Amino acid sequence: MNHRPLIIALLGMAIGALGVLTVQNLAPRKKLDAGGNDWRKLNLILEEVEKRYVDTIDRKAMTDAAVVAALKELDPHTVYMPPVELEESETELAGNFDGIGIQFNVPNDTAIVIEAIPGGPAEKVGMRQGDRLLKVDGIDIAGVKYPQDSMVRHMKGPAGTKVTVTVGRGSEVIPFEITRGKIPVHCVDASFMLNDTTGYIRLAKFTRTTAQEVTLAALELLDKHMTELIFDLRGNTGGYMDQALILANMFLDRGDMIVYMEGLHQAREEYKADGKGILSDVRLKVLIDESSASSSEIFAGAIQDNDRGLIIGRRSFGKGLVQEPLYFTDGSGVRITIARFYTPSGRCIQKPYSDDYEYDIIRRFNDGEMLDADSIKVDKSEIFKTAGGRTVYGGGGIVPDVFVPVDTTKATAFYLNCNRKATAMRFASDFFDRNRNELSSIDSFDRLMTFLDRAGLEQKFLEYARSKDGLVPAAGEWALNRPYMMSQVRALVGRYSKLGDNAFYHLHLDIDDTVAEALKPHELVLPE
Repeated sequence: MNHRPLIIALLGMAIGALGVLTVQNLAPRKKLDAGGNDWRKLNLILEEVEKRYVDTIDRKAMTDAAVVAALKELDPHTVYMPPVELEESETELAGNFDGIGIQFNVPNDTAIVIEAIPGGPAEKVGMRQGDRLLKVDGIDIAGVKYPQDSMVRHMKGPAGTKVTVTVGRGSEVIPFEITRGKIPVHCVDASFMLNDTTGYIRLAKFTRTTAQEVTLAALELLDKHMTELIFDLRGNTGGYMDQALILANMFLDRGDMIVYMEGLHQAREEYKADGKGILSDVRLKVLIDESSASSSEIFAGAIQDNDRGLIIGRRSFGKGLVQEPLYFTDGSGVRITIARFYTPSGRCIQKPYSDDYEYDIIRRFNDGEMLDADSIKVDKSEIFKTAGGRTVYGGGGIVPDVFVPVDTTKATAFYLNCNRKATAMRFASDFFDRNRNELSSIDSFDRLMTFLDRAGLEQKFLEYARSKDGLVPAAGEWALNRPYMMSQVRALVGRYSKLGDNAFYHLHLDIDDTVAEALKPHELVLPE
């Protein structure tokens, strides 16, 4: 019998143990005194590591890692944010940023200007719609799969500083020296009339300018005789709480509860409407989905619990927590959850914490919730009543009054391959190049519709998909995909007109099942 492997294994264990014991025996055992303070223990460990560790350490990296690890023991929304991440987050919500003032997309591996913001630095020096971004301060960003976030970061910078952006325009290569300035960031993506009496507003985020932008949009729609509003909060992940309060106040009667918040160290605070809202007489339908969160849910909850309007779509995200920011001199910060918010009926709509919290939306789809209202999981022990006596539930988002499932019928191989290769987006850019002068001069929806109807887009798109991407619909696929694909194509082409996103969303609504449902004559039914 060969005992050699066993002897080697035992010898290895002995050497390992000897290594530990040798260090302990060289010095008297030392106990670190945290003084009964658990926070002090963390500081002691880091101090001892700094004094004793075998190699040079990165104090900042270790501190950041320790903070991140500690906060993971709390809720998923109490987070540490390094300087770059915090700056980007703050900029997104501020309502403006320092930069050159362009909107672009990247249909292939080259960014194309969709809009040079009127009055912005780029527009003032002559940059225009359709320009290809080739270089930023001499750095090649076209044809090299340059990361889009890095591209944006190079073009942003403090107001008053300069940046050289080189563009391709047809066969020309043009360098523009641009002095950066303050650029407004709009949170109202689109605002227009859907018919003679129904207005539509799509809100992307609750930023510092949200109340102002929505007010201006609403006043324009009221001037066009709006008596009903479809307010689209789908994909709106939230933002500033005070903006949600102001928006809810526009619709509610005096004394109506909007929301209240409370926490262990936060006394209960109630927020009620003052009855002076400019939209108090307008019928309201609010669109939500699984990405509508935070401030979107405060607004939707206030409308639902006061029986002020109908909530249409799919169950919202389920974030019922309020964060307060703390800032550090190095540019980093922490967002700490200080309270839970409660809808007027007393609901906390925060969904349960779980190990796969961030993948909850995928789990909902796999559980069938996106396709069938009966699959929506609600906590039947968390039952509440609206002002009119309707039953609503807490513990997991806002459940809509009218459910609209995800449409999976369009998901053929041709449709999915076109989306995967951004075929429609690239076609729209190519079509704009060929029709730049006419398309970019269109400033009314009627003119745009006439142009699109006679442009022969269907055959041109199918030929582009075949020649550029080798994509040809199988038998029966195009008949199924045509309404979806052509609405998408027309919307993307329409975005290159002077109407911009208003044209895009207006045309895209042709295939929007949730908007179609909202346009039906639903009535809010209260129990007798």
